[in-house]
Amino acid sequence: MKRILVTGGAGFIGSHTVDHLLSKGYEVRVLDLLQPRVHPHGWPAYLPTDIERIQGDVRDPIAMRQALDGVEGVVHLAAYQDYMPDFSTFFDVNTTSTALLFEIIVADRLPVERVVLASSQSVYGEGTYTCDQHGVFQPGFRSAEQLERGEWEVRCPVCQTPASSVLISEEKVKPHTAYGISKYALELTSLNLGRKYDIGVTNMRYSIVQGPRNSFFNAYSGIARIFTLRLLHDEPPIVYEDGLQRRDYIHVEDVARANVLCLEHAQAVDRCFNVAGQDATTVLEAANRLRSVCGKDHIEPLISGEFRFGDTRHTVSTAAALEQLGWERAHDLHSIYGDYVEWVKQQPTLADFYAKTQTAMRAAGVLRQSHSSA
Repeated sequence: MKRILVTGGAGFIGSHTVDHLLSKGYEVRVLDLLQPRVHPHGWPAYLPTDIERIQGDVRDPIAMRQALDGVEGVVHLAAYQDYMPDFSTFFDVNTTSTALLFEIIVADRLPVERVVLASSQSVYGEGTYTCDQHGVFQPGFRSAEQLERGEWEVRCPVCQTPASSVLISEEKVKPHTAYGISKYALELTSLNLGRKYDIGVTNMRYSIVQGPRNSFFNAYSGIARIFTLRLLHDEPPIVYEDGLQRRDYIHVEDVARANVLCLEHAQAVDRCFNVAGQDATTVLEAANRLRSVCGKDHIEPLISGEFRFGDTRHTVSTAAALEQLGWERAHDLHSIYGDYVEWVKQQPTLADFYAKTQTAMRAAGVLRQSHSSA
């Protein structure tokens, strides 16, 4: 393969993947909608000027045909992410665009050899738990009634005692959000069409990706963006639930290397891989690390008692399968946050978008208050 198309290539993960492809000698073409919610100023300055750029929608057959012309590989990263309940948009952007990608490759008999696609840890839903008495299980989502009572932990469905989370491997999925379901539908679409038409397919199930270029303007950018912007405005990080939710965080450069590895590796074909962080970290631990990196140790996190309906409690994945292909992390959590905060401080505009985002999520019923904290 010589020429690679990266959809969503102006974005956070996309642009780092572009950089890594260029460093390995590939010709790169980028297709990106430049959605104003993510790119309000158009093409970002960090994107190399010597690559071919197409502004267009991955749902548009004309734009997709133009973007696919003459490429041998595709890294399909364009996606819709949000907390808002506009359910159809998740499927329209994430799943339908994937079907269209393969439709054009097959209909036009294009010489595309490999397709790597962005999936998500969200396909696991609440993840995997174990009960001392009843063993391993995959819970459904926590009900609004449970969360409104301020009962945060997942319970065994048999005995109702609090259960313990375990590392999530790739074998079983149970998505419950529109985003997670749309990503699992993307996986089913790509894997089955890839097998049928002899196109090598790999789906990448990213954990929480952080690092430089994570958009300030997108509410889905995660706690590094939210906490950092508040701390740099001398405001406390707002922590949902009790702050003891556990997550794994991964540096965007490690993700970019994983994308390219799976584009090239023969043993990655027809598989799904977790791209996961090294350690389970609570939200409070993340807030405290960011306080230190920002030089704001005097600002204590604020545990609001609010919760986002649809959030998971503990989701920590293992990347053991990807490591067997030779991938390894080059960044720990301190490096992730240090790199991100350094990049944020270089930006000319550091508006705190938290209040506006919080108001919108409350109005949509996504952000709610538990009775125990009201």
